[in-house]
Amino acid sequence: MGITFRKETFRDDFTFKNSPEHIRRFPFPFHEDAYMYAVNIEPHVVGPKGSVLENLIDVDEHYVAEMQDRALVLAEDPLRCQSLPHMTLAGWDLLELLMEQQALGYPEHFTLTRDGDRWRWINRPLGIDDTFTFGDTSTLPYGPMEYITRQSQGDFCILDQRDGNLWMDAGMVTTQADWSLDFDIGMNFFEWHAPVPLAHEKGIFTRALKFLTNIQQGKPARRLNWTMTVNPRLDTSPENYHKWGPDRATVTPENVGDKVHLRVELQSFWRLPRSNGIVFPIRCYLIKMDELVTQPKWARRLHRVIRDLPDELANYKGLTRYRPTLVEWLSKLDDGSPTSPGFGPD
Repeated sequence: MGITFRKETFRDDFTFKNSPEHIRRFPFPFHEDAYMYAVNIEPHVVGPKGSVLENLIDVDEHYVAEMQDRALVLAEDPLRCQSLPHMTLAGWDLLELLMEQQALGYPEHFTLTRDGDRWRWINRPLGIDDTFTFGDTSTLPYGPMEYITRQSQGDFCILDQRDGNLWMDAGMVTTQADWSLDFDIGMNFFEWHAPVPLAHEKGIFTRALKFLTNIQQGKPARRLNWTMTVNPRLDTSPENYHKWGPDRATVTPENVGDKVHLRVELQSFWRLPRSNGIVFPIRCYLIKMDELVTQPKWARRLHRVIRDLPDELANYKGLTRYRPTLVEWLSKLDDGSPTSPGFGPD
């Protein structure tokens, strides 16, 4: 049975919400009652049925609405998608990866057929049926990276590996947590991570770079990252700070459950076969507090994590202004009982 796609918005009237089934599959990012940066990288392998890891590229009930929102962002600001000239081959690598994974995981929605370099791609949810020549950009309406990432949930950074470092030389980035592709394009791994507090002193990025530059083809890796946002807004870019920044001042004890959202990124890392680049999909999941606390374990644990978060991290993640209100609201749902190990709900 296919996915039922929701009609919803991530701006203006904010009609986004999660179905009960989607709440339980949410990738809650805390395995214990405290949080600190770590190199929490593990093999990206298929996980339990019904989870966001059931397929290596996840497609869910928000797919169509997210693609509609991406199209709006790109119409407003085409620089959210950029590819330096030497990254075209990596774009074809990514097109192949995403088409293969979506067709494999969701054959009722996506079909890929190949006859040599002549490929046909059918995307039923978006009404797309295109035949093109693999490797010939003139046979697609956009470059290969832009073409397929207009049809894939999450952001995508393609990293060129050279001089013992990784360079952000291409990307489709419309759902980011307060960073700018236009600013970071062409930067190396340490340069674009420079604003992150505490992690540099702990040597986390040095270890992460060593791991990533040794990723092998066919052996992707993954990690979870998180922040919080007010309103279910996918586009929280610096370019649009004037739209979403003031939202932080609107949180009250009465509306915190509806307005404050946990924003989790499932980040994966894949070696690309022809270009030898690394693609870094950053899949964003949103859940409002009212939805999250339907799982009592998550309510108790999130209270403890946010309450005890170091001030530097709270400030970096933009929580400082409404953190006391959120902690007080969550405290009423924390009876002090132990939480079970692991990420999943009880």
